[in-house]
Amino acid sequence: MTKRFSALAVSAAIVGGLLITSVPAHAATSAGQGAVSTKAAIRCDKDQMRRQIAALKDKAAQLKRLGETAAARKALNEAAAIQKKLNACIKAEEDASKPFPG
Repeated sequence: MTKRFSALAVSAAIVGGLLITSVPAHAATSAGQGAVSTKAAIRCDKDQMRRQIAALKDKAAQLKRLGETAAARKALNEAAAIQKKLNACIKAEEDASKPFPG
């Protein structure tokens, strides 16, 4: 009787552990797939981003000539952030076009 009870307890623990570990894995997989499909639908307007970068750099140069170094630095930081997004978009498009990215 004791062997049956301990075998039943071990079996229940294994099944319970399997259920507890598998349920979050399924939930995380479906959420991750939704996030990937949402990100894949986003398109980057490269020309517009390049125009914004150029405009911000021109603005920074003008502000620097006027002696507004803090505002010029802020404009350059904004241009760098847009450049970083542009580079990420270009890289994502290149990776998407490859059959086996990596």
